[in-house]
Amino acid sequence: MNDYLVKAYAFDGMARIYAAKTTNLVNEARKIHGTWPAATAALGRVLTGSVIMGAMYKGDIALTIRIDGGGPIGGIVVTTNANGEVRGYVGNPEVHASTNEDKLAVGYVVGKDGFMHVTKDLKVRDIFTSSSALQTGEIGDDFAYYFVISEQIPSSVGLGVLVKEDNSVMASGGFILQLLPGAQKKTDLVDQIEANIKALLPVSEMIKREYSPERIIEEITKGNHQIVETLPLKWACDCDKDRFARGLLSLGVKELEEMVNENKTIETECHFCRKKYQFEPNEIQKIYEAAKVNIKDV
Repeated sequence: MNDYLVKAYAFDGMARIYAAKTTNLVNEARKIHGTWPAATAALGRVLTGSVIMGAMYKGDIALTIRIDGGGPIGGIVVTTNANGEVRGYVGNPEVHASTNEDKLAVGYVVGKDGFMHVTKDLKVRDIFTSSSALQTGEIGDDFAYYFVISEQIPSSVGLGVLVKEDNSVMASGGFILQLLPGAQKKTDLVDQIEANIKALLPVSEMIKREYSPERIIEEITKGNHQIVETLPLKWACDCDKDRFARGLLSLGVKELEEMVNENKTIETECHFCRKKYQFEPNEIQKIYEAAKVNIKDV
């Protein structure tokens, strides 16, 4: 089954729900970064929550989600857009820990002494960042708290990643349910939604049993919903050599001059996909000359 997301309005228009299967893209991230199981689960949950968040927008937008809870995994960085494309990395991929119940200890490896930062570039106004304190480091709870604190939207978030004994990803997915204006006043409705969500199997277990995103929504709403959009999801990185050249240009004349004098090939690597780009001495010389021109223009 390919990865995809489904959006629906539910409970007579009082809520919107997004459900997604992300097994393939999370497994792609695991292979690229060589993550150990707990790190895979942590990165996978952030990738899933982020790509769902991206689907809440339209047009040419970019979101960057950064999480650093002080745990041994270090920081987690994910970028996504409204087209179902997502990429990410962790500071320390070789991290693993389990709970006494032999479950992946995501909260421990992420930590909760820190913040979740969401940077939005809507391409029509200034880029802005909003933040919320981490609550548990389990990621789902932290996304839900962010929506309430930073966007004032009551939300329920379920995210899960199941890792096989060979470290590959068996199942990954998630859902986000958000109450729309007026829903909180309907206490019977809120109680019903809470009961339905409480009765759910864990998300990773549902994906393992081959529940589709449509069926996950069905389990939450008991049929009281209308699907309005289906969106394919994939791991995607938009890095290229020109972008890294611009990065070198931003280093400034002094540092570039030192590189020119060393007369060595410079190798750069993308944090997200780990693709390497090499710049020969003559290419560094051209970037250095461009930097000097930029200074004169100023």
